[in-house]
Amino acid sequence: MSVRPLEVDDPRTVVDQLRGRISALQGGPSRLEVPTLPMFDGLVRLRTGGVYGVDSATLGMALAAGASQAGEWVGFVGWEDFGVEAAHQQGVDLSRTVLVPAPGEHWLEATAGLVDVLKVVVLRPPGMVDAKSASILDARLRARAGVLVVQGDWPRCEVRLSAEQSVWSGLGAGQGFLRERRMELVARGGGRLPARTEVVLD
Repeated sequence: MSVRPLEVDDPRTVVDQLRGRISALQGGPSRLEVPTLPMFDGLVRLRTGGVYGVDSATLGMALAAGASQAGEWVGFVGWEDFGVEAAHQQGVDLSRTVLVPAPGEHWLEATAGLVDVLKVVVLRPPGMVDAKSASILDARLRARAGVLVVQGDWPRCEVRLSAEQSVWSGLGAGQGFLRERRMELVARGGGRLPARTEVVLD
């Protein structure tokens, strides 16, 4: 008698389910998926308790926008040049957004406080972050089921997103209006090969 291996359409779904069951058996909080914009499909899945790196303000806002549109509160720490109009265009609901533009040396306390009450916090740390500070926020994220998005250096990220080959269109021979921005997004980390996709931003 031969036994055939179980065939599934999407092995990742089965793995995610098993991880959730293991976490429940161990008494730890389940890592729930947080909504993201369609532009991130196939690249990254935000999960509570995780830290995700980005290389631009545009990507930071876009990662927060999915949760914001789903009705969650989001926050931005260390964004002195936070663009209200840019955030709105990315899909961030400003009525459910908390901004701490210049926390200075208290950035860790400010971020930890927001992680306690918000679903997604986007942080621009003032410089290199040591492992101790990162571990404090890691533990807070797991306990409070939050997500941290970091623009800058961070000791450990589940996935790092970067924008490559960015091209604007709309200008003709030195005149006209910028209509859209086309760029290639690359996701690295998570124990997999880099994933790439092309997106268009109006």
